[in-house]
Amino acid sequence: MRRTGRAGWLKGVALVAVAGLTLAACGSDNNSGSTSTPPPTATAPTSAGSTAPTDASTGESTAPTGDTGSETTGENTAPPAASTGIVLANGTEPQNPLIPTNTNEVGGGRILDLIFSGLVYYDAKGAPINEVADSIESTDGQNYTIKLKSGWKFSNGEDVTASSFVDAWNYGALATNAQLSASFFEPIVGYDDVSFCEEGKGPVGEDGTPGCLPAPKAQTMTGLKVVSDSEFTVALTSPQSDFPLRLGYSAFFPLPKAAFSDMKAFGEAPIGNGPYMIGGDGWQHNAQIDLVPSPSYTGGQVPQNGGVTFTFYDGYEAAYADLQGGNLDVIDNIPPNALATFQTDLGDRAVNQPAAVFQSFTIPQKLAHFSGEEGKLRRQAISLAINREEVTSIIFSSTRTPAKDFTSPVIAGWSDSLPGSDVLNFDAAKAKDLWAQADAISPWDGKFTIGYNSDGGHKEWVDAVCNQIKNNLGIDAEGNPYASFAELRADVTDRKIKGGFRTGWQADYPGMYNFLFPLYSTGAGSNDGDYSSADFDKLMKEGASAATVEEGTAKFSEAQQILFKDLPAIPLWYANVTGGSSTAVSNVEFGWNSVPLYYEITKN
Repeated sequence: MRRTGRAGWLKGVALVAVAGLTLAACGSDNNSGSTSTPPPTATAPTSAGSTAPTDASTGESTAPTGDTGSETTGENTAPPAASTGIVLANGTEPQNPLIPTNTNEVGGGRILDLIFSGLVYYDAKGAPINEVADSIESTDGQNYTIKLKSGWKFSNGEDVTASSFVDAWNYGALATNAQLSASFFEPIVGYDDVSFCEEGKGPVGEDGTPGCLPAPKAQTMTGLKVVSDSEFTVALTSPQSDFPLRLGYSAFFPLPKAAFSDMKAFGEAPIGNGPYMIGGDGWQHNAQIDLVPSPSYTGGQVPQNGGVTFTFYDGYEAAYADLQGGNLDVIDNIPPNALATFQTDLGDRAVNQPAAVFQSFTIPQKLAHFSGEEGKLRRQAISLAINREEVTSIIFSSTRTPAKDFTSPVIAGWSDSLPGSDVLNFDAAKAKDLWAQADAISPWDGKFTIGYNSDGGHKEWVDAVCNQIKNNLGIDAEGNPYASFAELRADVTDRKIKGGFRTGWQADYPGMYNFLFPLYSTGAGSNDGDYSSADFDKLMKEGASAATVEEGTAKFSEAQQILFKDLPAIPLWYANVTGGSSTAVSNVEFGWNSVPLYYEITKN
């Protein structure tokens, strides 16, 4: 998501472009463009085992000086709902049933974030605030004691207990459940046993090679222990400097007992413990989903409206037209035909601010001509053939910033000058030379393609980038459109796509590790290109287990230097969130992850 991360992958966030441009011209040497000053970084953990969460009612840090834990009063002092009107928002059809551990795209992620509450949630700036958790304590950053606030219930009346979290996490990690976010539980002792699979004994892939057959050696992780209904412990395999910061992500949400009797059916009408619950006509596939405030919610995100209805649009053009026509209250991205004018059109209702969103395209490791030394040369050549300054200036009206790494400027530890990052600079001559070196190893044949979803406003930039590759390398290159995000994701997930494909990441939580581990670590849930590097994996583990965030950042920076050489994905640009609201609503604020804070919105 998350939430884009979410996590996962870019969760349906459309990075749009100005329509009507003569895209063939994008192969020119025009270097016009703009870069932006890096915005303030999001709040990072203060020390190993502590994120210094704040109290929802005061905004003050509740971690005492020298304490590695955190606590809040647990008292809900938010004001009562300011309006009863239904907020009308745009969305995309979720890829899968709404199960927290199997949702790693924005369409489903934004819904889950409203109907479930985790141990913590993130405020608009990305700071963690205790939600269900009363305290998260550790003396060594490796062994945690988590205590829950009393009075929390699911919308069906069931109590939220320690088992609600432990059972949900065990379900998410178990190999036979094949959950997309399983890798988030990798640091927990016992994960290796529940996620075990037998290599070479699974279904045969399209390349004729047998895959991995899930064969867990245990059904639950030994690192999770329920102490009482209000307390559980977590043992990690090593100290994790930002583990508490991760706990607001949807993979760590609790589940009620009802979920485990029929998880697929549960995903169609989930029962959560969050600010909202499914109401009205429920989930109408490919049309909309209706959410209403949950009367059992006792947390810090009390709805200030009478509900949220997400309409699933085929594209942002129709959504923006509805916004202007008074049929939509808030939109989280601006369509191609309005990007250059939306701030004038909407005035102070327009939003254009930095967000934790990273855009790229991935080239599968098994794609012909893109493995081994030949593959490294071709990946570097393609990256150097792209004039990011030109695309972000002309296509995006400077609402994007050319990428300098694999993370985001809003994340603590970001740098625009890492060794090896010059591979992201435009250099047509060097690109041609590297391509020629690759041809000497194995002559190029065929066509290079970039798959994308047509319902997300990606055609313009894909066509522009493909024309730059075509013109600067002298090869045939073009976009490969899919009708919907779900169709694209299905082919990517099933490894059926034939070529490169659009990827991106909307952070699940405000940490550098989240931009790297899920996408590029061996076997990670969002590693869509099947990249694997023992050196990268080693540095990620060392960074995650570092005693301080600063030491972890140094390791993650080293890991990125490996990525610059291998380029499992081609970084393109960082995205601002471009959105807006109608005159029918007030108190519209977009969070650190580019998602509107729907619960704050009031209907005028």
